[in-house]
Amino acid sequence: MDEMEEELKCPVCGSFFREPIILPCSHNICLACARNILVQTPDAESPQSSGASGSGVSDYDYLDLDKMSLYSEADSGYGSYGGFVSAPTTPCQKSPNGVRVFPPAVLQPPSQHHLLGHPGSLPPIPRNSCLTCPQCHRSLILDERGLRGFAKNRVLEGVVDRYQQSKTAALKCQLCEKSPKEATVMCEQCDVFYCDPCRLRCHPPRGPLAKHRLVPPAQGRISRRTSPRKISTCTEHELENLSMYCVQCKMPVCYQCLEEGKHGTHEVKALGAMWKLHKGQLSQALNILSDRATEAKEFLVQLRNMVQHIQPTDGPGRPLLVTSGWGTLKENGVEFEACLVAQCDALIDALNRRKAQLLTRVNNEHEHKLKVVRDQISHCTVKLRQTTGLMEYCLEVIKENDPSGFLQISDALIRRVHMTEGQWGKGTLTPRMTSDFDLTLDSGPLLQTIHQLDFIQMKVPSAPMLQLEECCTINNSATLSWKQPPLSTIAVDGYILELDDGNGGQFREVYVGTETICTVDGLHYNSTYMSRVKAFNTSGVGQYSKTLAMQTSETGQSPSDMQTLATVAWFTFDPASAHPDIILSNDNLTVTCNSYDDRVVMGNSGFSRGVHYWEITVDRYDNHPDPAFGVARGDVLKDVMLGKDDKAWAMYVDNNRSWFMHNNSHTNRTDGGVNEEATVGVLLDFTRGVLIFLINDEQQGPVAFEGIEGIYYPAVSLNRNVQVTLHTGLPIPDFYTPGEADLSGSVC
Repeated sequence: MDEMEEELKCPVCGSFFREPIILPCSHNICLACARNILVQTPDAESPQSSGASGSGVSDYDYLDLDKMSLYSEADSGYGSYGGFVSAPTTPCQKSPNGVRVFPPAVLQPPSQHHLLGHPGSLPPIPRNSCLTCPQCHRSLILDERGLRGFAKNRVLEGVVDRYQQSKTAALKCQLCEKSPKEATVMCEQCDVFYCDPCRLRCHPPRGPLAKHRLVPPAQGRISRRTSPRKISTCTEHELENLSMYCVQCKMPVCYQCLEEGKHGTHEVKALGAMWKLHKGQLSQALNILSDRATEAKEFLVQLRNMVQHIQPTDGPGRPLLVTSGWGTLKENGVEFEACLVAQCDALIDALNRRKAQLLTRVNNEHEHKLKVVRDQISHCTVKLRQTTGLMEYCLEVIKENDPSGFLQISDALIRRVHMTEGQWGKGTLTPRMTSDFDLTLDSGPLLQTIHQLDFIQMKVPSAPMLQLEECCTINNSATLSWKQPPLSTIAVDGYILELDDGNGGQFREVYVGTETICTVDGLHYNSTYMSRVKAFNTSGVGQYSKTLAMQTSETGQSPSDMQTLATVAWFTFDPASAHPDIILSNDNLTVTCNSYDDRVVMGNSGFSRGVHYWEITVDRYDNHPDPAFGVARGDVLKDVMLGKDDKAWAMYVDNNRSWFMHNNSHTNRTDGGVNEEATVGVLLDFTRGVLIFLINDEQQGPVAFEGIEGIYYPAVSLNRNVQVTLHTGLPIPDFYTPGEADLSGSVC
């Protein structure tokens, strides 16, 4: 519970929240503190001109308030900053929590009656007053309702009350006659606290009392203290109860807000249903965050063990000192030091001078390791404390039975829990430093090289680790990802990725470089490839990683020729390689364009072998444009019609005729065009090396192109007058018989 205390304190006064209100940024602040940090803007300026949405207001920072000029030479005692005019000519005060607060005498703070819980005695709020959140520094101009326009955070107020009461003295038995003893149980039906003797005497577990439920005192105090559900009223319509939840504005609303207010056209849902939904979401997010906190605790133990490994002690609180004066090392550090001292002493006077420099360097490395690990322990401890506090606060919030109060803060809490859980992501729970000393002293050189003596690295890299969750195959492409072991500190100059031939043959290099992810295209369909990777540096090549088997997509049979295999591939349009003007929808199967010029989009799978057939239906066809359909290389131009350059082979068509085009050369004009609901088919046969086009299941012209070989991607070009949808995984048309070519060619 102590970790939760930070969640229950006002960021301005540093004390527990009193009458907390919820700001639009989802942060909370005491009502009295909110009045203390109000800033009055000039009456002549509107919220827009005063910078409510501009840089002036958003830049307002209480922590920098002491830097601004409070004495203006031009307006006799009034200082301005970022569109605000500060009335006081005396410096602002500083709260216990480090936030700048304006002097009470100038801003008319709440009276003593208000601080005692009488909001009716509030003095009037100056017109166009501005309030800036002390945590995120978001500013806003108050309307005519002033601070009454902010909802009260009753859930937080209840959690603070329960927390403060939990810190009081232990509960006493209510039936002891003299010197009441500490209560051990509470009966929920009798609503009485008992010590053990009084429970046995006054509440025996028999007869009608046998059915009573006895609970621990702390649980009984919470159940007794939990107030019945309060009926919340709307901040804009004070006589109306909150009965619905606006999904768009993410806030509870009343019936009048829907009839007359700004929520009339918004989507609303039942208050109770959204209460249960958000409680479930918060609980799910809290479970994930709890797992992160558990990992963090284990990680802290690991870091503290590393400190002991780097710096052992030979007694309580005393470092283990080594005679050479190197400091505090353990295991490999002590052995390393003894070896180094022995080598240096053998190299006579010249080596002794160099030895001092090397010892200083190792000591610096040792101090650096300690500093990094200690800093990480400190950082992780603070973050874990904040996480634990947030978890305990959320658990207390979930206990609330006020739907509207809960929904006022649930969205913000869910975001905070998700954000906090994300902060424990990859790398956070990984040690930033290893306790090993990867240094080797080479003492072999002759005396004339003593002055050049230095540490050298003589270790090859460790075997990389394949990241199985990121390795995958799509059609005839394989993507592999790997990384170095977490605690490896040995330098890596690059990696070598090897694949076999997909049929159990020898491995061969397919990639050499510094990247840790690689995609290999043009593999055989229906084949199992074995892959492995190794790292290298100036000292040599390390061990191979574990071998990973990857299966490419399967092949199907052509319905027209059962003896000939034809690949059946599923693919979509690729948004990553498309022109920026291209618009994709329907899971990247439907495409249009927001430009009147032709723009190119390709499929996300390239083909290099087999027989492939896909169709494209024309969903919309306005003003007789000329869309083009075909195949292209990966580096085709994206801002011209398909076929204008030498990287694409296409058929472009209007409503009456079509042409084949490659490298801006037009051939084979053929009658018959497309219109809305027309279907264009593309047949790519690598066994014969041909490309054929169809319109409405009829071949359009002769064979379009021959001599097709290499890697090709399905492609189309269109403008805003056309919308088309892709259909893949189709059988070969009945009229076509694939050739008898060998399908076991080499990988491209």
